[in-house]
Amino acid sequence: MSSQTSTASASVNTLSGLHSSRPRTGTFERPGSVRVNVQGAFIVDDDSPGSPPRNGPTETKDIRLPYHKSEVSHIAVDIGGSLAKLVYFTRDPNGEGGKLNFKNFETERIDDLINFMDRLMTGGDTLLTIPEQDEDAREQIKQKRRRDGLHVMATGGGAYKFYDNFRERLGVEIYREDEMECLIVGLDFFINEIPEEVFTYSETDPMQFAETGAATYPYLLVNIGSGVSMIKVSGPQQFERIGGSSLGGGTLWGLLSLLTDATSFDEMLGMAEHGDNTAVDMLVGDIYGTDYGRIGLKSTTIASSFGKVFKKSQEGKPLETSSGSSACSMPTDRRKKFRQEDISRSLLYAISNNIGQIAYLQAQHHNIEHIYFGGSFIRGHHQTMNTLSYAIRFWSKGTKQAYFLRHEGYLGSVGAFLRRQPMRGWGRRYSAGELDGEKLWKGALGRGRRGRVIEEV
Repeated sequence: MSSQTSTASASVNTLSGLHSSRPRTGTFERPGSVRVNVQGAFIVDDDSPGSPPRNGPTETKDIRLPYHKSEVSHIAVDIGGSLAKLVYFTRDPNGEGGKLNFKNFETERIDDLINFMDRLMTGGDTLLTIPEQDEDAREQIKQKRRRDGLHVMATGGGAYKFYDNFRERLGVEIYREDEMECLIVGLDFFINEIPEEVFTYSETDPMQFAETGAATYPYLLVNIGSGVSMIKVSGPQQFERIGGSSLGGGTLWGLLSLLTDATSFDEMLGMAEHGDNTAVDMLVGDIYGTDYGRIGLKSTTIASSFGKVFKKSQEGKPLETSSGSSACSMPTDRRKKFRQEDISRSLLYAISNNIGQIAYLQAQHHNIEHIYFGGSFIRGHHQTMNTLSYAIRFWSKGTKQAYFLRHEGYLGSVGAFLRRQPMRGWGRRYSAGELDGEKLWKGALGRGRRGRVIEEV
């Protein structure tokens, strides 16, 4: 899911030949919102025939919707403190449905996101190619977009911070959606409608997919972005934020920017992959020389994150001068004693362990069994997932389970994509917001079908 700055295009590559072992057979309907046909839906594998090339190991895979025929006249974006996550639908040029596309940008490079969306909306001449002084030409493009019913559904803090910027530069209406509601709408959609999306993780059993089906309430969503929000979900559109932490992805990003030479979050995770935290962390074995079996602590358990740093920094410490100052710069010398990879891994463990324990305590207090971890902090990174899973298993003694998602960073943007339409008949024929759609929906509820986990507007 690394940030991309390549030229955008609204066209779709040929998608024939893609496959999934577990296709969907139903539809997903909500009154007053997009009716997404999820029959046969599957996540596009990188090595599938016809699949477009990927630019990195952590980039999110698209979702193929082979039977979705309805028009989609909007794109959705979730703009957080560190990353902006974009979701948009493109048609298969052969008329065989289309796919949901996922892309992210660093929030500090918000202009890259706006430029991408500008090209996406037009597919030809864009506002970017027209000089600012040519007001008539620019206004014509904006009017065409409004006539075509193009809209942006936005959520996250950036939906407010950058609202005027988006509206002016794209020339379309920006509909702002509540962040927490979008997270739950998106998560329920993934749990219920997309096969091989939700999974559990451990080192011995890396990726076990959970069965696609109705969400089990109550559950806890731990959304890890720049900070951490913990949301108890009691039912469809029944939720409350019960806690959180300021120590999240932004903390890792910020501290490693100070402690290492890494310039991106993915680079930091790459360093952690090759690190050895035992060179930095103080373990139970460092204190006891063995396990502390009486209270269930293995010798490899971290007793103190970064606990060895001070001790090692004193080894070979230069003598002080007569003025009391050191003969060399100690901060610089300290850093040279530790590999950046080891520092990265230690800090990743520290923050992940902290989040995992707080999540367990919240789940225990509220009697919640299922815990879903989402947010762009995770990025499919196996060390992060293993640490969070281990924390939940350890503290709950195996009574609670951590779940992860392959689109963990896009819960909010997918929720915004699925949220209410701005107006009746907006860009689509036979909208689920029309009377017939409402009858169809209520009939589906009466038959007890799945897919009713998102709000009834």
